[in-house]
Amino acid sequence: MSRLDSFIRRLTAQRDILNSIRDLVKETEGPVLEFGLGNGRTYDHLREHFPTRRIIAFDREVHSYSASTPPANDMVTGDIRESGQAFIGIGAALAHADIGTGHDEIDAITLTWLPQLVAGVLTSGGVAVSGLPLDWPELEPLPLPDGVKEGRYFVYRRK
Repeated sequence: MSRLDSFIRRLTAQRDILNSIRDLVKETEGPVLEFGLGNGRTYDHLREHFPTRRIIAFDREVHSYSASTPPANDMVTGDIRESGQAFIGIGAALAHADIGTGHDEIDAITLTWLPQLVAGVLTSGGVAVSGLPLDWPELEPLPLPDGVKEGRYFVYRRK
């Protein structure tokens, strides 16, 4: 598969999962956290789905399109591993993390801290969606929507 096709399938999986968990998230109180703002595509999608929710985005630096950039008080810059710690216990209804690099050695390091961070920010019953697997005792895998290949994207619910 070409890298372009792989990219398209990953983004399609991301969108399909976010669309499929919308009602689960609406049933749960708390903000939405977006780990890895990038150019703001997913942030913009989350705003459409959850227009009344506070959405807090994290990234090393802001490089998003101006129309897809959160207000300053909802934009956290710096190393996500460090800056995310201040949000442990916030009781998020949804945490989305799209911070994988495609480089196994870098992603392996991210996986030493990301699952614990995501579990820590979610409320009980909160949903985690990630481009990387989040193997953590408090995170229960949820079924993927039809058409999403196992291992392409991941969805969990906090116990």
